[in-house]
Amino acid sequence: MKPQLKMKIAILFGTLLAGAACAQGSGVVNMNLVDENGIVSAIGSVQLSESPHGLVFTPNLTGLPAGLHGFHVHENPSCDPKEKEGKKTPALAAGGHYDPQKSGHHGTPWGDGHLGDLPPLYVATDGKATQAVLAPRLKMADMAGRSLMIHVGGDNHADHPAMLGGGGMRLACGVAQ
Repeated sequence: MKPQLKMKIAILFGTLLAGAACAQGSGVVNMNLVDENGIVSAIGSVQLSESPHGLVFTPNLTGLPAGLHGFHVHENPSCDPKEKEGKKTPALAAGGHYDPQKSGHHGTPWGDGHLGDLPPLYVATDGKATQAVLAPRLKMADMAGRSLMIHVGGDNHADHPAMLGGGGMRLACGVAQ
């Protein structure tokens, strides 16, 4: 085989491998407002990308209440409502926070609690969320078969039941692909 042809094949192969690596290192989660009847409306997306320091969640969302909101990875790939104690609850089919080590408690994103505990999501006064958050203990592979949840109000990263253990009612949800 001619050296020029070998070089072209090597470049093509390298390009294909680089593209495959990028596909594994990033993803998009489409987000929707939810209520007790299911999905209400699309609000944008969250770009996922791996970094040397953990998984980066970069939102491009609109139509949310201003302020800090609980932001979590949940265990199931569903945003469907589910009944609890005789009442339909928004996105309850997503299950609880992603906790593969079975720690059984909430914590900070860099601590020893659920892996699904993320830094809070900041929403500007215009209802837009664009500020990225870093989850230092997560990798892209952790997102397969999971959902991403935005809760009403800030996150207390606590186990106290009266505080809902890390955020208020489920406001928006998306399923990682």
